[in-house]
Amino acid sequence: MLLAFEDSHKEHLSFLVDLDPEVLKEFGKISMNFIRKGTNPKVFQGAAQKLGVPVETVQHGVEGLMFLLTESCKYMLSEIDFQDSVMTLGFSEETRAALLDLYTEHQREVRDILQEMSMDLPHYRDLEWRFDMQLASRSLRHQMSPSILLRLVTEDEGERTSTMLETDPVNLVHMTRVLETALQEMKSGYCRRIVRNIK
Repeated sequence: MLLAFEDSHKEHLSFLVDLDPEVLKEFGKISMNFIRKGTNPKVFQGAAQKLGVPVETVQHGVEGLMFLLTESCKYMLSEIDFQDSVMTLGFSEETRAALLDLYTEHQREVRDILQEMSMDLPHYRDLEWRFDMQLASRSLRHQMSPSILLRLVTEDEGERTSTMLETDPVNLVHMTRVLETALQEMKSGYCRRIVRNIK
């Protein structure tokens, strides 16, 4: 799997393309501190003075590198996929090797930090369903009342919870359409940007 970069991310990372690998390693340290503790404007100012570039350029470079690391760790990219993703940005072989070292060295730590930052919500474990049909009763000899019983099992911190739900086919079809629309919406660029900023 290759990472897909938006134009803004490519622009932020383009500053790092021509840097010396040793300077790039320093940017890697700053990015890791950014991931661990948040931003520190003084560090950006110091790096900008040394390189003779605007503070915003340094900040965008660090943010771009942080994005590259977090996205690669989130999707657990293999070394080959990481290198191929970085190659599309125009990095030289030497700087790609420096970025790969940074990625492999801090992969576990970044994944742990992302795990701590994620919201702990109950998640899906199992779903069982049964279709019932009432064909007649004492008062109504010819009726058709279909219903669907669902047993939804969720898990939260190792504890499983079972919830019984009942619906009719019309409502189930409606819920399915709403969920499919929501899934399609999650694939849009706008929603992906929001999710990235939340994580």
